[in-house]
Amino acid sequence: MKTDRTLKLKVCGMREAENITGLIALQPELIGFIFHEPSARFCAGKPEVDIPEEIIRTGVFVNSPLETILQKKEEFGLSLAQLHGKESPEFCRGVRQHIPVMKAFNIDYHFDFQVLEAYTGVCDYFLFDASGPKAGGNGIQFNWDLLQQYQGKTPFFLSGGLSPDSVDALREFQHPALVGIDINSGFEVRPGLKNIEKIKQFKYELSS
Repeated sequence: MKTDRTLKLKVCGMREAENITGLIALQPELIGFIFHEPSARFCAGKPEVDIPEEIIRTGVFVNSPLETILQKKEEFGLSLAQLHGKESPEFCRGVRQHIPVMKAFNIDYHFDFQVLEAYTGVCDYFLFDASGPKAGGNGIQFNWDLLQQYQGKTPFFLSGGLSPDSVDALREFQHPALVGIDINSGFEVRPGLKNIEKIKQFKYELSS
C-alpha cells in the first residue's frame, strides 16, 4: 500500500569516513554517532568527513553526564542528542537548553505509556525501540501494535530490528505521530560499517 507520507531516515552507528561519505550521497535526514563505550559501534573519534549542514548529526548517549554531551556536541557539531538510558525528564530539560533532545524508550508488553507524559514538552522527539539485553542495537523488533496506546503529540522515530525485509510492514504501519525510522544493525557488513547499496534500495522501495 502506497502512502503519501514521507518518513525521515536516521542511519545510526556510523563510524568510518568512507562509509559516511557513501551514506551522505543517499541524503538521509539524520546520521547517528554512538558515544556509549560498551557498544560495538562506539565512535571514539571524529571521522574526517564533511557532513552537509542539512543532515542532522545525532549523538547517542546512555546515562552520560551533561558535560560529556556538551563536549561531543562541540567536537562533532551535533544538532540532536539521543538519550538512550534512564534519563529523567528533568535531565532532558537541562540538555534541551543546549541541544534538541530525542528520548529513547524500550517497548515491550509491560511498558507503561503514561510514563511519556512527564517527558512531553522537554523532548523534541521520542524513539521507540525494542527491549533487549543492551540499551539499543539488539537487532530485534517489537510488536508495533503496542504503539497504538501512545496518544501523545510528541513525534517519534521507530527503531528496533529494521532490515531490508521491513519495507512492506513499514508501508502498512500507520500512526499520526510517526515521523521517521532509525536503521542500524540490519544493514551492516559488520558493526559500524553499513552496506550502502542495501540502504539505497531500502530507501527507494520505502518511498515508491
